[in-house]
Amino acid sequence: MSHPNADLLQRFYTAFAARDGATMAALYTPDATFSDPAFADLKDGEPGAMWRMLTGRAQDLEVQLLEHDADDERGSAHWVADYTFGGSGRHVHNDVRSEFRFRDGLIAEQRDTFSLRGWARQALGPAAMVLGWTPLLAPKVRSTARAGLDAFIEQERAAAS
Repeated sequence: MSHPNADLLQRFYTAFAARDGATMAALYTPDATFSDPAFADLKDGEPGAMWRMLTGRAQDLEVQLLEHDADDERGSAHWVADYTFGGSGRHVHNDVRSEFRFRDGLIAEQRDTFSLRGWARQALGPAAMVLGWTPLLAPKVRSTARAGLDAFIEQERAAAS
C-alpha cells in the first residue's frame, strides 16, 4: 500500500497528463510556493494559476511520471513532458526532477529542476543559441514567463468579476 502523499503525487501528474490544471491547483495549499528555472518564487495561488495557464494552452502535451516517492513530509518525482512550445512552434522534451513538501494532505512547496539551457535550445531554437551562452538567458526566460502568468491571472480575475 502506498503512502497517501505518494497517491497525491500520482493524482497530480495524472491531472497534468489530462491537461487538468484546475485539479492540479486544488492539490496545493492556499499558501503553497513553487519555483523552477522559468517560474521563480511563485506564491499565494500563483502555482495553481501557472498550471491552469500551461495546461489550458497546451495542444499536444504528453506527461509521463517516471518515478515518485513520498512520506509524511517530503516527496520527489521524476517526470518528462513533451509538447510544442507555443511561442516558436518547436517541439520540447523536458526532463524534470521535482521535490515536494506536504502539509495537511496537500502540496505546500514544489521545487522543479531541469536544464534551462537545454529547454531554451529546444523551445527557442537559434535565439537560444545567442542567449544561451550569456547571462541574459535566465532573466529573459523568467521575465517572459512572469509577464505571461501576470496577464493570465489578470484575465482570470476579470472573468470572475
